[in-house]
Amino acid sequence: MKRAFYNNTIKSFNESSYSEILGTLVDNNEYSTEQTQKNAWKYQIIFLQQILSELNGSIYFEYAIPRIGKRIDVLLIIESIIFIIEFKVGEKEYHSHAIDQVWDYALDLKNFHETSHDKIIIPILIATDAKSSDILLSIFQNDDNLFNPIRSNSQTLPSILSTALRFLDGHSQINTSEWEKGRYQPTPTIIEAAMALYNQHSVADISRSDASAINLSQTSDELSTIIKKSRDKSEKAICFVTGVPGAGKTLVGLNIATKHFDKESELYSVFLSGNGPLVKILQEALARDKVKRAKERGEKLTKKEAKSQVQAFIQNVHHFRDEGIRDKGAPIEHVVLFDEAQRAWTFEQTTNFMRQKKGIHDFNMSEPEFLVSCLDRHPDWAVVVCLVGGGQEINTGEAGISEWLLGLERKFPDWKIYISNRLTDSEYNAEEILHKIRYRNHVIHSEYLHLAVSMRSFRAENVSLLVKQILDLNIDDAKSTLLELKSKYPIVVTRDFSKAKEWLKNKARGTERYGIVVSSQAQRLKPYAIDVKSPIDPIHWFLDGKDDIRSSYYLEDVATEFHIQGLELDWACVAWDGDFRFSPEGWVYKSFKGKKWQNINKTERKLYLKNAYRVLLTRARQGMVIVIPTGDKKDPTRLPEFYNDTFNYLKAIGFEAL
Repeated sequence: MKRAFYNNTIKSFNESSYSEILGTLVDNNEYSTEQTQKNAWKYQIIFLQQILSELNGSIYFEYAIPRIGKRIDVLLIIESIIFIIEFKVGEKEYHSHAIDQVWDYALDLKNFHETSHDKIIIPILIATDAKSSDILLSIFQNDDNLFNPIRSNSQTLPSILSTALRFLDGHSQINTSEWEKGRYQPTPTIIEAAMALYNQHSVADISRSDASAINLSQTSDELSTIIKKSRDKSEKAICFVTGVPGAGKTLVGLNIATKHFDKESELYSVFLSGNGPLVKILQEALARDKVKRAKERGEKLTKKEAKSQVQAFIQNVHHFRDEGIRDKGAPIEHVVLFDEAQRAWTFEQTTNFMRQKKGIHDFNMSEPEFLVSCLDRHPDWAVVVCLVGGGQEINTGEAGISEWLLGLERKFPDWKIYISNRLTDSEYNAEEILHKIRYRNHVIHSEYLHLAVSMRSFRAENVSLLVKQILDLNIDDAKSTLLELKSKYPIVVTRDFSKAKEWLKNKARGTERYGIVVSSQAQRLKPYAIDVKSPIDPIHWFLDGKDDIRSSYYLEDVATEFHIQGLELDWACVAWDGDFRFSPEGWVYKSFKGKKWQNINKTERKLYLKNAYRVLLTRARQGMVIVIPTGDKKDPTRLPEFYNDTFNYLKAIGFEAL
């Protein structure tokens, strides 16, 4: 893939004519080039030819950053330094959003471009008509050799370049031909991934390709093979894809769905999820992106039109279910992908809902059984793909994976069952039913249906393992795992929310998203201005920027496990209340009722609470701070002993305390 519209040595660039360089830029632009863009390129070319005449290196115009769908105005490689330059021609101010923009470009190269990981990167924002600012380069350098963005106007850029080259003299020169061969291995958020896949990028374009993560593509290929085989042989099949938190199960589902979202395709697919916040956020993000891309092409597309198109691709599973009740015919889709299939409703939950909310008194199926029955209406073939998270059931009435298998055993004996060879693991809670169906015909095991490596954290893959060990009270293994990942993935604990917020703000760079997450049962954090009963709009919380008080950045509204499951932050603050307490005898499970904490005795409810903390502790891509307050001796609902043992337990594992 050619990453830049134009690249050359600085010497050849200086010797080329303006019209020759502009022609190359226009030829490589896939869209029609507006006059404003041509004017911007003209300014950049003439300006850079004037100031680079004495320098040697390489120059790249419009260098692609696929993960965030943008291009760097100009990238320079001179001696040992990569300079990322963003031009704001005619601008008199250094706006915060422009600073974040150049930050994000630099972070993307540092984190995801193989041959840039260990290089010195200096991002520069040029507001051509702004006032000059004095630069002391040493205070801009971070531990990872990525400098804070430097502000420049048209007069000061030459001195910034020369100062940087003197300051960093002695470092190894960059071999540009080797640098250009470096692989781009991004780890996008699920929102970024959905937008990229929806715009016809392949899963290989937007995911890592190292050996430990290769099975993401293998799993997609395995599902595609099963789908085509089912169509060719007129078979009906169900596939269970398992994976650790953040392994890319949703990404695999979206990848299959985006391959076949043309309704004219015989493999037409739909992506379904019972996770309401996830569906709303993905629909909104894709609609915004469609409108933006249409505008860039000079086309008109309203937000309403864009959302209508997107909603046909990503749907709430309950809407699909209700349509299946209303229309007794086969659905238009032959392939249906159910995200977080373990959260589908039990027989009791479904029948109660149908009776109380829909007025249907003769409904006698669990949600998994009914959903399979809808696809079974096809006379020829159908495929159901269940994307299954282990230990992810967090709400009353969620069936887990066993209800799917029970439904198949009761009513669909001819369906082929393709299962991950890890579905027997304890967190999937399916051992009993798997034992029961072991003699059934057409049960096929596949190692490619399990995603073993977390993709969420590109800094450390063992975060989900560490969280499992913490929750399982496996302290020795947790200590060992923490030692392996702490240098790459910082986790700290504190008793002070103000320190936690400051830590988040200091760690996050550019538009890296941070926020506070909390258990929905954490009702005694109100003294710290954390109210789990206060409703949030997840669209604003996850998608809007630093200037919106409803966004996660403001650290005012908090997200619970129900808002954040299936999504992620770059940096998270996990607020830990007295609902889930460590004791030497094991975890203590509490629910706040009226004016006091009460014991949770039901095994099912204990599991939901434990899983809630599993979700919260596995949301951060780059690091997290865990806040366990000190409590208050004068408040019987927040006594210090409700919190101290938990804090000491985490410290004993080896977490650094702020």
